Amino acid sequence: MLKENFNELQIFLVVARERSFTRAASKLGVSQSALSHAVKALEERLNLRLLTRTTRSVAPTEAGERIMACLEPRIADLEQELEALLQMNGNASGNIRLSAGEHSARSLVWPKLKPFLKQYPQINVELIADNGFVDIVEGRFDAGVRLGESVDKDMIAVKIGPDMRMVVVGSPDYFAENPAPVTPHDLQHHRCINMRLPTAGGLYHWEFEREGKPLRVRVEGQLTLNLLSERIDAVLSGFGLASVPEDTVTEHLKSGELVQVLDEWCPTFPGYYLYYPSRKQHPAAFALLIEALRHTE
Repeated sequence: MLKENFNELQIFLVVARERSFTRAASKLGVSQSALSHAVKALEERLNLRLLTRTTRSVAPTEAGERIMACLEPRIADLEQELEALLQMNGNASGNIRLSAGEHSARSLVWPKLKPFLKQYPQINVELIADNGFVDIVEGRFDAGVRLGESVDKDMIAVKIGPDMRMVVVGSPDYFAENPAPVTPHDLQHHRCINMRLPTAGGLYHWEFEREGKPLRVRVEGQLTLNLLSERIDAVLSGFGLASVPEDTVTEHLKSGELVQVLDEWCPTFPGYYLYYPSRKQHPAAFALLIEALRHTE
């Protein structure tokens, strides 16, 4: 029955929305008599009156209202999905605003955005790097990027990067004058480069784990730097130890410019996720962006 009624259902929906056969006919580009015949055929097949007709107006009956309530969101979903499929050929357009921290923006989001933007030149992206916990709804962002453990439970989350680790590093010159720490508690005797949390305002307590038991250590030092690039430069310059994402110092470790310590205390944890408020009513451009950023093993 659905296949037979689909065209009539679409026609009924337009007439019910417009409350007029004349306006519906103009919108659909067909004659009023054709619309009237289609609606009448639908009513006869369903054995229900869907529209109340007078000489001046048309209004849905109670049964018509129920069909509208059921039909409208499904038609909207179908139209949206068809739009996304039609725009897969590179003609998608629109504006997208993203909020991401410094590390995720530089190491993950921007490298994935470059080929995406070349493929879809009509899609405009605004990427705001902010290390604070931004309220994306209040800030009018389409989505944000955070570590998985920090995403609010009422948000939709899509994994966009691999699991990651924070590692403790120092320069060879620093370790020439200071013995390497054996446990995280030994950090109390070292100069460490601090980071102030942007939202809470307190200093970041370095996080460790051993045999499933978490440990958080407060460190001291001459420097407190909020930017990751400056913290790495300070370590390279011999100002002390720092806890940084492992991927940001891989080349420095390979070259011997930096030395890693406390390796067995540094656990792996879920990486970055794209998060947004709802699954419903995504423009095609945003749906394409989600797929471009999605992490594949």
